[in-house]
Amino acid sequence: MKTSSPRSDRGRADSAFRIYTASSLGAAIKHYRQEARLSQGELAARSGLNRTYLSELEGGKETEQLRRLIRVLRQLGVRMTVQKADW
Repeated sequence: MKTSSPRSDRGRADSAFRIYTASSLGAAIKHYRQEARLSQGELAARSGLNRTYLSELEGGKETEQLRRLIRVLRQLGVRMTVQKADW
């Protein structure tokens, strides 16, 4: 199973993404943005972000904040999962 694609064991579009790297987080963001039929510009504006920053996130750019977060999760022996929310 690829870590950057939705979990295939549920077989639905709302399946979870397991986040292990900046790249897998970027793939999840891009997947859900496209599912919502939003452009990068639209999502960036709604989120209060610069479009180029969102593009870098989707491209898997590892920021210092992400690097630190992933390091903490690894030290705790846990992983992050992203899935569609009801809110």
